Amino acid sequence: MASSGSEPLIGLTSYLEPAKFLVWETEAALLHRVYVDGIVAAGGIPVLLPPVSGAHDRLISAVDGLVLVGGADVDPARYGQEQHATTYTRPNRDVFEFGLLRSALSARKPVLGVCRGLQVLSVALGGTLAQHLPDTLDSADHQPAPGTFGTTTVALAEGSRVASILGAETKVPCYHHQAIDKLGKGLVPVGWAADGTIEAAELPGDGFVLGVQWHPEQNPDDIRLFEALVEAAKERE
Repeated sequence: MASSGSEPLIGLTSYLEPAKFLVWETEAALLHRVYVDGIVAAGGIPVLLPPVSGAHDRLISAVDGLVLVGGADVDPARYGQEQHATTYTRPNRDVFEFGLLRSALSARKPVLGVCRGLQVLSVALGGTLAQHLPDTLDSADHQPAPGTFGTTTVALAEGSRVASILGAETKVPCYHHQAIDKLGKGLVPVGWAADGTIEAAELPGDGFVLGVQWHPEQNPDDIRLFEALVEAAKERE
């Protein structure tokens, strides 16, 4: 048991990026505040996990659930491909998050993957990615412009965990130029955009392991996925 209070500790992976604030221009460990606010609104206590430690088991033992947040592309060498011209990577995040995920799955801690987080989940289980959707879809609808979120309507599989949370269909904010090609071993596709892009996948069973290709943190009026993660974390206490 990671925490003894009624509010579970939810670990959120974070970025190491150049940042400017107040009088400082420096490398910072940071995360979009909307993730933190989403966890708080859902009844959890957010704990930021910067990609600087190899103590994956210890970190996972300290939290009740894990959010793999969005961000840079997974290194395509991890799924046996050459790097596309549009692919940008953060190897330190890959090492950290793949290690955290292994520990979380081993400890049966609830996991929610957001955008990149779904891709980490799938690649960690042997899957591959389509590195640039405009090459295959002839459309940039999933990532309309730098810093601009698109909107995707996602159909969700009847009987799936995600459908039990969100219903048969949901309209969501999206921002990604990559997507699942071959799903990792054991994952089940449970959500699709109209163009066929896999938008959600989960591990079947009584544990909570769910990845979504969209960005639920960008809609503060719909925190149901965060609430479901927090509730699963409470059940593990």
